[in-house]
Amino acid sequence: MATTVRSSTLTLPAAPVGPGNPLPALLPLDEMHTLDERERAALPPEMARQVGYAPLRSVLPTRLLDGYGRRRTVTGLEAVVVENDRLRATVLPGLGGRVHSLHHKPTGRELLYTNPVLQPACFALNGAWFSGGIEWNIGATGHTTLSCAPLHAARVPAPDGGEMLRLWEWERLRDTPFQVDLWLPEGSDFLHVGVRIRNPHDRTVPVYWWSNIAVPEHERTRVLVPAEETWHFGYARTLRRIPVPEWEGADRSYPLRSVFPADYFYEVPGDARKWIASLDEHGRGLVQTSTDLLRGRKLFVWGSGPGGRRWQRWLTEEGTPGYAEIQAGLARTQLEHVPLEAGGEFAWLESYGPLEADPAAVHGPDWGAARGHAAERLEEALPRAAVDAAFAAWRPYADAAPEGRPLARGSGWGALEVAHGGFALPGTPFTEDTLGPEQRPWLELLHGGALGPGPSGADPGPTLVAPHWRELLEAAPADARTDYHLGVAQWHAGDRSQAVRSWERSLRAAETPQVLRCLAVAEQQAGETGRAAGLYLRAVERAAADADATGTAARGAGARFRRTLSAALAREAVPALLAADRAAQAAEVLALLDPEVREHGRFRLLRARVLVASGEREAARALFDAGFEVPDLREGDEILGETWAELTPEPLPERYDFRMRPS
Repeated sequence: MATTVRSSTLTLPAAPVGPGNPLPALLPLDEMHTLDERERAALPPEMARQVGYAPLRSVLPTRLLDGYGRRRTVTGLEAVVVENDRLRATVLPGLGGRVHSLHHKPTGRELLYTNPVLQPACFALNGAWFSGGIEWNIGATGHTTLSCAPLHAARVPAPDGGEMLRLWEWERLRDTPFQVDLWLPEGSDFLHVGVRIRNPHDRTVPVYWWSNIAVPEHERTRVLVPAEETWHFGYARTLRRIPVPEWEGADRSYPLRSVFPADYFYEVPGDARKWIASLDEHGRGLVQTSTDLLRGRKLFVWGSGPGGRRWQRWLTEEGTPGYAEIQAGLARTQLEHVPLEAGGEFAWLESYGPLEADPAAVHGPDWGAARGHAAERLEEALPRAAVDAAFAAWRPYADAAPEGRPLARGSGWGALEVAHGGFALPGTPFTEDTLGPEQRPWLELLHGGALGPGPSGADPGPTLVAPHWRELLEAAPADARTDYHLGVAQWHAGDRSQAVRSWERSLRAAETPQVLRCLAVAEQQAGETGRAAGLYLRAVERAAADADATGTAARGAGARFRRTLSAALAREAVPALLAADRAAQAAEVLALLDPEVREHGRFRLLRARVLVASGEREAARALFDAGFEVPDLREGDEILGETWAELTPEPLPERYDFRMRPS
């Protein structure tokens, strides 16, 4: 059959991602992949430079996604299927362009771990993320802010005269447009993926890319890679160079032989072919290879310990097999960012397909022989020269214009940036018809010198923080909303004292919960715990007063926004009040929430924290005994175990055990 690209629908039990958090993300979520200065100083010079290069101050201008739950309903998800007579790839353009499935027709085998449900969890830089398939991580260390966001998608001509699927978007953390072209030549057992990241600016930008591939995990699953050393990174946040595959009495090339979750960043020699494979007890599985620019290879394991297994079940449903991740990136480790010069681009080709090898060789005790045999089988299935040739064939088509009607729509932020910068980006059109309500105020600022009306009277909308937008805000007529946005942009730039002055100006013009909360964060960061608590309390009370003033008139989108705002404020205000020893007021904040919101697991946990602080340990223990789930529990967060330890010396119950490191 000829290769086809067609629209489809994937039906899964899914928990909705929910609305974005309306409070600007002034601080980053706790990203686990960080090192202190002492650790960084001990690294090789190139790695040390890139680990210290352009760390994120926050995930602005994106919004946090923390409004999801764990109640799933059968949902039809927009999908695009790329198919030939050998392979069928199912892609989810509305969810970061995730490749949900890669099915090999001749053997009837699924090459990826395909999650049977869509369950958001707090792993992305901005919160919501889900497991399974192949994800495209761009932006900064961690899972991309586009994990649960829509990408543009369209058909484009393929090098062999057929068609391929193009995905593209504007990555907002670094202001870099990128594209992913999925090309399945007729009769091929390998899916080719051409990737390009462009820097249209007159300055160098930091770039991050890792392709994360979820693969099935069993006792005899082994990951093979052309390396004899690896950098081990655990959730104790230490990075150390260790041998492959044996370390501390265990063969770490088998994912289940590690106890705790960990990353293994392999030292692939510069002249070696770049590949990584996951093979089962029969020597069968998936291999990923690429052109040499994509130098890094990694294995992520959940491990065999109780915390890692709990996370595995948390991300899917009971009885589902586990998975590991094999990954490929631009740098040696995921702690690094790579500079991309002004006007430059990074481009490479990846290939994904089945690999069959002799199981006796794959699982033999000689590591060199095992990986050497896998490399030989890969060369037979897809020669290194064929990957280079496919890359050369794809390059002239990277600028090809999309054909026909779009298969999916992404955001309007790229169109706004193109309107400002006048960028020419052949192959990835960011057209005016994608501009929406969130972009219109900024378009008016660009063309008219003042912010236009926001989404609603209560919602000032998202803030743009890049230097060119900050300059436009500085020149705009001052008013409460403009000063609020200006303060957020100044905070992001590191000018915190000026940000506070802008927010104080905004507050004098109009007292809003958002501005009060921004000032509370500023006081918190300055170590003024009591003042921060007072401002948080004012913000919560202001939001409640605004809701009372609107009364029954607040329906539809306005009512939903106020409810989301109240929950977001309470999520931050309660810990701030507890830090200031104001447990009674923290309890009052929880009491102001809608009853349904109070039953959310996050607020049941906060209620337990308030009870502990009030000396009511038996009541707090009763909440744990009754059972609750915290849908937005952050990767590596130990708050459940810490709270339990304050209540009792008993072992932590399995349902609350998400520990990712030794005690």
